[in-house]
Amino acid sequence: MTGTLAASPDTDVRARLAAACPDILIDTSVTSRAMYSYDASNYRVSPLAVAFPSSVEDVQTLLRTCHDLALPVTVRGGGTSMAGNAIGEGLVIDVSRGLRAIVDIDVDAKTAVVESGVVLDDLNRELVAHGLAFAPDPSSKSRATIGGMLGNDACGNHSVRWGRTSRHVIAVDVLLADGTMLRIGPDGITPVHRRDAAASERAAALESELRAMTQDNLAIMRTELGRIGRQVSGYHVDQMLPENGFNVARALVGTEGTCAIIVRATVQLVEPPAATSLLVLGYADVVDAATDVPLILPFEPTATEGIDDAIVATMIARRGADSVAALPEGRAWLYVELDGATQHDVHVKTENLLHELREAGRLLDGFVVDDPDQRKSLWRVREDGAGLSTRPDVDTQTWAGWEDAAVDPHVLADYLRDFRVLTAEYGLSGVLYGHFGAGCVHVRLTFDIATAEGRDHMVSFVHAAAELVVRHGGSLSGEHGDGRARSELLSTMYSPQMLHLFRRFREAFDPDGLLNPGIIVDPRPLGEDLLPLSTEGFVEAGGRDLLFTYPHDGDFGSAVQRCVGIGRCRSDHGGFMCPSYRATHDEKDSTRGRSRVLQDMVSGALGKDGWSSDAVHDALDLCLSCKACSSDCPVGVDMATYKSEVLQQKYRRRLRPVSHYSLGWLPRWIAITGRISGPVNALLAVRPIRLVAMRLGGVTTARRLPRFASSRRARLAASDANADVLLFVDSFTKGFRPDLVQHAETVLRATGTTVGAAPAGCCALTWTTTGQLTAARRILTETARVLDESGDAPIVVLEPSCAAALKKDLPELVPTDAARRVSARVTTFAAAIDARLDAGWQPPVLPDSVLTQTHCHQHAVFGATSSTKVMNRLGMKTVDVEGCCGLAGNFGFEAQHYETSMAVAAHDLRPKVEALDGGIAVADGFSCQTQISHVSDNDVRAQHLADVLHAALTDNNPQEGAS
Repeated sequence: MTGTLAASPDTDVRARLAAACPDILIDTSVTSRAMYSYDASNYRVSPLAVAFPSSVEDVQTLLRTCHDLALPVTVRGGGTSMAGNAIGEGLVIDVSRGLRAIVDIDVDAKTAVVESGVVLDDLNRELVAHGLAFAPDPSSKSRATIGGMLGNDACGNHSVRWGRTSRHVIAVDVLLADGTMLRIGPDGITPVHRRDAAASERAAALESELRAMTQDNLAIMRTELGRIGRQVSGYHVDQMLPENGFNVARALVGTEGTCAIIVRATVQLVEPPAATSLLVLGYADVVDAATDVPLILPFEPTATEGIDDAIVATMIARRGADSVAALPEGRAWLYVELDGATQHDVHVKTENLLHELREAGRLLDGFVVDDPDQRKSLWRVREDGAGLSTRPDVDTQTWAGWEDAAVDPHVLADYLRDFRVLTAEYGLSGVLYGHFGAGCVHVRLTFDIATAEGRDHMVSFVHAAAELVVRHGGSLSGEHGDGRARSELLSTMYSPQMLHLFRRFREAFDPDGLLNPGIIVDPRPLGEDLLPLSTEGFVEAGGRDLLFTYPHDGDFGSAVQRCVGIGRCRSDHGGFMCPSYRATHDEKDSTRGRSRVLQDMVSGALGKDGWSSDAVHDALDLCLSCKACSSDCPVGVDMATYKSEVLQQKYRRRLRPVSHYSLGWLPRWIAITGRISGPVNALLAVRPIRLVAMRLGGVTTARRLPRFASSRRARLAASDANADVLLFVDSFTKGFRPDLVQHAETVLRATGTTVGAAPAGCCALTWTTTGQLTAARRILTETARVLDESGDAPIVVLEPSCAAALKKDLPELVPTDAARRVSARVTTFAAAIDARLDAGWQPPVLPDSVLTQTHCHQHAVFGATSSTKVMNRLGMKTVDVEGCCGLAGNFGFEAQHYETSMAVAAHDLRPKVEALDGGIAVADGFSCQTQISHVSDNDVRAQHLADVLHAALTDNNPQEGAS
């Protein structure tokens, strides 16, 4: 199932499926099938089709149809499975779009009824007003669905306190493979619809069989299951023991969609702790850290998480030193969260624990982290572990495969010690992190899955690792389920009698084996269906020369393999990624979806000339080239760069879309109109002429065109020799907001900075984003030359997108020493002001509070807080817009993308602008300013930080302002 997607013998089955379900979206396109061939594991299985039901009844219709067609079914939510349990060869049903209802919240009973597609973070946002939460909190909580958590019996950072998802399940509504709908809960197994006679009969027969198999297997259920808290592998049939109340609902949790499809669940809620404290502990290595875990557990922590120095180093390398709050001395760390009724109680508990750990002698250093921002920074390092550990450095790629084994935490140190010996024997290295308080260790290892020898080596190691963890009384899986990665190994962990019981349990629900086949029962060999990673010959195919140099990956093929399916880009909140997915909730419009299609392209699955594939361009169409993924994606996927390269290759020596000429050549038009701005503006003021010009240029007529300015206005009042900084006047500033140049100059001089004019040049941003890379390289080569000859003073660029292009795109398109030197000198206006504050400059009185829209490119290249941090230092409280403004340079001006652009703006920008009553909006990016003006119903006009400071200086010192 890993071959080309271009042709398929299953056309008749697809047609019958579509005919039987005419009101349900069923996608058989190459694009969709490519994306859904993957989850977050090492496996790829191409589905026949992908369905997107909008209701429980739709799922029932799909299952009935697939049962009639004998078509296998795999249901998935966020698609973040790391064991290969969310991909399948038949129909994949994605419930994350349509089954998102929070049906009921009972505050008194502390319960909630939710559909399986509800995202965990969305549920908890609804619950916070009631002082309640759904306790399991996997690191993927921003995109993990409740159905997926039920499928894997997910746990999370606080499982040492709250346990697994199964502990919090009261009842489930399920669909069997033939579409029979049942309710399984405290009242036993009953039909959801009482008058459904067939369902009643099936419920009675199923309950009878489950009781019989329980009675037949009491001994092995009591001795082989439930031995440690994180025994996730296999089926949890011990929940049906008499002492567990014959709890079939909990027995179904963790079945990975192989027995029944959970479409709705009633879950128990908890009250979050009244007071907490985060203690960070430093150790020489992870074994020392694990050795201290048994000393910590009696203090009843809510979390005890471990990380090693490789994750921290990767985080700092990728996102800068500011991305990681101060850590104690050490090469491994434990995060220990303690709680209590009051902060005083927590403080006492913390001091007692620190004393005991110091007495034990392994702790190098430890302290309490009270600052909320520092806590958030530290938790993000832990939560991004799976992604950060994928590419710990330029030359290393790590993979899942032996990813989340668990042991009793009291033997964790012994297991880790032996595990390190085993990895050394196999010549493997990896990154360790995990839920140390629960004995669960995540590790990604340097497997070679691109060659047959490497795959055989991986299989051999995994079998040896399985024997090792079983010798330590542990579980093959402690969190992510068995899937394709571990199902074959269950015979290492369980007796033949238990494996027979698992089969009997599954067949009681799904006798035909249509639900997620190859998982747990009758497993697929773990070495089959692995990703096709070979890209040999791809880059050179057709004699194409790639324009970007991909210094962090080596080539385009390796670059697009960065995505391992973690799916942070599918989050609706936090960071800037991925704006188009937030607008459409379509996998095709996520960074992950695009990456998966590109991976199929480089592996040859899309045919010989994937550069021109409709699937590729369908996936890339709504990419805003915002660059947010390059910083927000834990593995550093840079989709803006990949899109530029694909556009370059597709339109090589071909006619391009008209907007590539109108908007892609914008700096050229600005240079022309700058000499005749008056006549141009007069012509464009005539509505018929303006509309014709916009339509001919592929530009949406729903927007106002900005007025062109005279190029003579965008000049410094004076240019100092041997200046402290050089001010670079970019095309957007020159063409549309020339007064900004004098404002910035005035402000910089007021800080005691001497200012010179940087040589004229262009960052080639618009050519780059439209994939005109030959022209972009030519332009940037000249820009690098003239700027390199200007000395070594910092180059302050007023437009954030241009600053980002000179900082990042320049050395990656022009791999010369001159380009790298120029890149190192480039800085933003905000950073220049930050430096003057460090030097002791006292700013004028500024507004108390401002709405801030950070440009996506600034966020990605210069840091998430590179702008707001400076405003806070200036004394302005910032209300930050979450995510992209939606205009994104040429994207929001293109006629075919206008609606998506406005949908992105509606996510957070528009509501905050509409709520701004007489306040100030600060947005340094010209695109952001334009979008704010467009969405504003109350005449909000965004200003550059230089404008705000200039106005304050003018008000406080008229003579200074007039200089």
